[in-house]
Amino acid sequence: QVQLVESGGGSVQAGGSLRLSCAASGLTSSSNPMGWFRQAPGQEREGVAAIYSRSGITVYADSVKGRFTISQDNAKPTVYLQMNSLKPEDTAMYYCASGFQGLSSEWRSQRLWSAWGQGTLVTVSS
Repeated sequence: QVQLVESGGGSVQAGGSLRLSCAASGLTSSSNPMGWFRQAPGQEREGVAAIYSRSGITVYADSVKGRFTISQDNAKPTVYLQMNSLKPEDTAMYYCASGFQGLSSEWRSQRLWSAWGQGTLVTVSS
């Protein structure tokens, strides 16, 4: 059974940075890729970034390209989300995900991911 535990959230001013971590256990070959999602109050959960560990390919939502970087330490194993130049609109609960089953072009669809962490809250003030 896959278990995902996020950490690293907090409050930061606009323009600041945070690094989120997702400690994973019970991973299998079907746990590739790993992803980060976020959900703001009253909004649907949306895909932020994903990483394919075998190929090293990373994908991002347009809203975070150039500001966020997803990476993975397979030895631990842990997935990271480095968030720079944060904006108030980045405020949300951030979730780590695995167990994706779908076309690669559908990675942002939360319904195609089966394992989730409990989330870590990121608050960006202006």
